[in-house]
Amino acid sequence: MGTLRLARESDAPALLDIYAQYIDTPVTFEYDLPSPAEFQARVRDILAFYPYLVWEEAGDILGYAYAHRQAERAAFGWNAELSVYLDRTAVGRGAGRRLYGALLELLRLQGIRTAYGLVTAPNPASEALHAAMGFQRMGVQPRAGYKAGAWRDLMWFIKPLADCGPAPAPPRPLRSLPPETVAAVLAGA
Repeated sequence: MGTLRLARESDAPALLDIYAQYIDTPVTFEYDLPSPAEFQARVRDILAFYPYLVWEEAGDILGYAYAHRQAERAAFGWNAELSVYLDRTAVGRGAGRRLYGALLELLRLQGIRTAYGLVTAPNPASEALHAAMGFQRMGVQPRAGYKAGAWRDLMWFIKPLADCGPAPAPPRPLRSLPPETVAAVLAGA
């Protein structure tokens, strides 16, 4: 059923092709498709600290998921926001769960304490994915954005990854994890 691996900057065109399937929908709040160079820079910037994963079958990339900082202030550093996009031909085949499962485990190993998923309402498939992965619906941000001719609500999902005790060590970059550990997480997903 395909394999998971870390994204590479050279994957950007294939990832952008998948993202393009959602640009005119309320799934993303972005209006214009980024350029290939801009998308490649996004991949590079995320990989500087967080996991960016791809799912491929027979050499074709059919989905991806990544994490990024949930908010900019220093105190938010132990949180991450997640995103997942699947080629429409690959929806419903378990790839979202595999991508999210590996992503969550890598974040936990990095020292991230809490993961957030933001989902435009309604989106039954994404809502079901978050529920299946143990996220709890935290609340709804009404009229969070205007897209595809209407004001859209944004559902916030939350999943604790580790205890939030006093004086936590700062999260560490993905590249600081042993390569064999990352490989084992990806193979086990």
